[in-house]
Amino acid sequence: MRRICVFCGSSAGVRNEYRSAAESVGRYLAAQGIGVVYGGGKVGLMGVVADAALAAGGEVIGVIPDALMRKEIGHGTLTRLHVVPSMHERKAKMAELSDAFIALPGGFGTFEEFCEVITWSQLGLHRKPCGLLNVEGYYTPMLKMFDHAVSEGFLRAENRRLVIANGNIEAMVEAFRNFRPVAVEKWIGRKEI
Repeated sequence: MRRICVFCGSSAGVRNEYRSAAESVGRYLAAQGIGVVYGGGKVGLMGVVADAALAAGGEVIGVIPDALMRKEIGHGTLTRLHVVPSMHERKAKMAELSDAFIALPGGFGTFEEFCEVITWSQLGLHRKPCGLLNVEGYYTPMLKMFDHAVSEGFLRAENRRLVIANGNIEAMVEAFRNFRPVAVEKWIGRKEI
């Protein structure tokens, strides 16, 4: 595993534990020789992850759309910063550069990025592990929603298991190293036409 994409907030959130977790992620990945790919910003948890990985001697690659370069304050001291024309190109470039995906706490953008890569996995567009770092139970409601989607017949249990959830970065990376995707059709109850 050469690089892990980290999705997280451009805000720091209200709990110190979120910042601490972001620092731990950056430091741990650098110590493991795993590069960080992320949204390229200097602010919020994004900046915390990047700064911690850089301080520990790690590789950090940012990917930021032109329109957000000023709003998210593009990080100026990364290993490499890709400035791209759109959000779509940002996500595609991040996916191309990464061997796995982790979402730390964040808002709509973080949710959307994570749900897109897990959907790509479900559709067989990639076979890379995807995990939610469940810091202080932040993602527990989302995980319950995924379980609800299974019980209501909108998501296969096998595809639900594509989402790896853990509150500890060391355990998350270990789960990624042991990840073996299972090819399962996405569609439930579909009959061939």
